[in-house]
Amino acid sequence: MLAHFGHHLLTALPVPLLPLIRDDFALDYTQSGLVVMAFNLAYGIGQLPAGWLADRIGPRILITIGIGGVALAGLLVGLSQTYIMMIVFLVLMGVAGGGYHPSAASLVSASVEPKNRGRALGFHLIGGSGSFFLAPLIAAAIAAAWGWRGSFIGLAVPTAVFGIIFYVLLGRRIDTSRARQVITDRRDEAPSPPGRLRRLVVFMFLSTFTQAVAFSTIAFVPLFMVDHFGVGEEAAAAFLAIIYSAGLWASPLGGYLSDRLGRVPVVLVICLITSPVIYLLNLVPYGHGLGIGALLLIFGIVMYIRMPVSEAYIVGQTSERHRSMVLGIYYFSAMEAGGILAPVMGSLIDRFGFDYSFNIAAVAVLAVALTCSVFLWGSRD
Repeated sequence: MLAHFGHHLLTALPVPLLPLIRDDFALDYTQSGLVVMAFNLAYGIGQLPAGWLADRIGPRILITIGIGGVALAGLLVGLSQTYIMMIVFLVLMGVAGGGYHPSAASLVSASVEPKNRGRALGFHLIGGSGSFFLAPLIAAAIAAAWGWRGSFIGLAVPTAVFGIIFYVLLGRRIDTSRARQVITDRRDEAPSPPGRLRRLVVFMFLSTFTQAVAFSTIAFVPLFMVDHFGVGEEAAAAFLAIIYSAGLWASPLGGYLSDRLGRVPVVLVICLITSPVIYLLNLVPYGHGLGIGALLLIFGIVMYIRMPVSEAYIVGQTSERHRSMVLGIYYFSAMEAGGILAPVMGSLIDRFGFDYSFNIAAVAVLAVALTCSVFLWGSRD
């Protein structure tokens, strides 16, 4: 949880600070989407070699790079003076951070019994949710005094220090050679039933597509708040924290429900709910912020319930010899799809506005969820 918190303290900043970055560099919605795309594409690409490496050299080094490397790149983002420089350093931050998730999820999964795997992964996600929740609030406060660059610089320093401390603590508390042995030598608890690979592919496609569309929508929530409701830029960044606050409790809840009810039913229901939540962004009133705030909270709940359940399902369907690699493919797919869809969403908003673009996103999620349910329905795990 602590490592997850440190890893995402800087990676959580581009979206809430997007209105300030947009104004500083005079960007349109498409160019704003490219800011999100730069980090996400690199972050996704970094998952593939990292997943392969984690199965061979153990998690400690990759987790540390995922924290310390992100801190260094985040510092450079804060020092960048041009749009191109910022894009380059965001790419560097994505590559450096790519090793964290395949290593951490595999290590957590290997440390608990399969019946408790969903809850364990849910508790791990509290760390990431905590940083996504606090980072927009802290960044908004720093940005009000020193601008968006000050937010990156101010959070890069403690992240770097934590990366060093965590490397030492992790070395003292786990036997990394034993961890490597556990991750690479254990086998599946049961033989592979017929159709298992097909269901795994369909499940991964459903989860990654839903995550990608949700991410590309969330990426424009701060700009939506500023341009649609006339909210201040710092306030719009703070509103984003409502989404991530749900992860502080929804992730363990999702893991618990999946341990009891099964991974597939929980994910199918959550993906089906995601569609109307996106659609309602067009209809909910602002008022005193209660309407949009409540909807953003629901958005966060469905997003964070799905995450540990998807990880637990994938872990349960793959051998531990290749677990980190498969998780790397899963994270790669989600990040790449989200990064590609962000500028696509921006282009749609440039041409047709927020209402039409959010409607398209809602329909796409519903269509994919219904199609995938045909192949997954009736499967508990």
